[in-house]
Amino acid sequence: MKRYSLFVLALFALTVVLGGCSGDRGGLGSNNPAPPAPSNAGPPGTLIHGGEIVVGIAQDLGSSLDPHQMVAAGTAGQREVLFNVFEGLVRPTPDGELIPAVAEDFTIDGAVYTFTLREGIRFHNGDPVTVADIVYSINRSADATSVTTFVSAFSVVTRVEALDERTVQIEIEAPDHEFLAFLTIAIIPAGHDDHAHSPVGTGPFRFVSHAPQESLVLERFEEYWGTPAYLDRVTFRIFGSGEALAMALHAGAVDLAGLLTIDVARNLPADFYYVMGPLNIVQALYLNNAVPPLDDVRVRQALSYAVNIQQIMDILADGMGYPIGSGVHPGLAWVFHEGLVGYYPHDPDRARALLTEAGLPNGFDLVITVPSNYVPHVITAEIIVEQLRAVGVNASIDLVEWATWLAEVNSGRRFEATVIGIAARDLTARSMLERWVSDNGRNMINFNSAEYDAVFAAAQAATDRAEQVRLYRELQEILAREAASVYLQDRVNFVAINGQLRGFQFYPLYVMDLATVHFVEG
Repeated sequence: MKRYSLFVLALFALTVVLGGCSGDRGGLGSNNPAPPAPSNAGPPGTLIHGGEIVVGIAQDLGSSLDPHQMVAAGTAGQREVLFNVFEGLVRPTPDGELIPAVAEDFTIDGAVYTFTLREGIRFHNGDPVTVADIVYSINRSADATSVTTFVSAFSVVTRVEALDERTVQIEIEAPDHEFLAFLTIAIIPAGHDDHAHSPVGTGPFRFVSHAPQESLVLERFEEYWGTPAYLDRVTFRIFGSGEALAMALHAGAVDLAGLLTIDVARNLPADFYYVMGPLNIVQALYLNNAVPPLDDVRVRQALSYAVNIQQIMDILADGMGYPIGSGVHPGLAWVFHEGLVGYYPHDPDRARALLTEAGLPNGFDLVITVPSNYVPHVITAEIIVEQLRAVGVNASIDLVEWATWLAEVNSGRRFEATVIGIAARDLTARSMLERWVSDNGRNMINFNSAEYDAVFAAAQAATDRAEQVRLYRELQEILAREAASVYLQDRVNFVAINGQLRGFQFYPLYVMDLATVHFVEG
């Protein structure tokens, strides 16, 4: 088996430090260590094969489960769940490597990628995976009419060809340091006609049922090519609010849940424990740059000076978290711009001066639209409201359901400001930075910069890795200088786990890999 170390994650220290550890806070940028996490997990115990669990999630999965159309912003969502159902030609490991998955092996020769199909691998419907399915999946991901999130990434593909019954070759315009990571895109059957409602993949779990806004059920795929999952069945239960999810944990109705607040994590029932790790998001007060007075860079800069990031981390997680200064989280360590942390130090006087300079000596009104199901974002918004009040900005919060947020903010761009976390969808810096190109359909903040657009284009054309890194960091500098948004932190992910379960792992992106989760006895 060929293992490729992802250079984009080669310095992913946060995962190494935190993965699977309860209470270890190393690398989280805190000045005041908190007490360790509860030790309720107990000894390792004897591994049990089988059993069912309920996983609580705070975000609806939408009406379509098509893996090529995961368009929602925010953290996780479909990716969190469907990671268990689908696989690409390659897949990520918890250590930040890309290893063969649907492919048994692969070679890279400049701009030519050659994959050997894994022998005997089957889809969940029992059909064998063929090279025709691979060609179909890659071409579908590059088809602009499919409204997939991968169209731009796959626009560099010049040829997808089946060389024989087990070999597929993909050629791109020029060598690309990030392209392999895009090939985690799901391989799906060419002959299947309902990817949205009856998804079929090759992963360790197969789809059983989906009730929108209620639940999604998976069961172990007995013919999985790799190490089978331990659990028989997993039900993802969707909760409309963080409070409802917390109540379900205390009632014993949920066995595992992430994205929790520190208060929920530290007040779990006695038969639960929690682990924590990096969430790998850019949490920010995202600003609609096209709405007055936010169309004035001085106003955006004033908001950046007014916000106290350390206070937000102190209140949210006893100081845990990783402050950021631009649009890339520190999990992408190869390109993360450490020098931008603290670019806007907390300085209320400077904030007031900039507002006065912008003709707003008495401040202005600002509505912050926040999805109510994400309690940490709601709390963050509440803290920011108080901090902005100190410089004369009269901010208020509009709590909305997730579906409303997607329609009004993410798609409609009918908002002034919002607090949300944005994650990389495919382990690349490109996916974090491309969305802010002026004409990008996912540019919800309406950031418009000819300089940014030109630098991004140069970064994609760069064949030298060091030059591409330099350009990606220049893009982050532009976002910071223009105060495109008020950049806050990469939050800590607190995960509550039933005391009889073991095996949960953190990844370099937010997913819940349940193939390794298992019950223990003794």
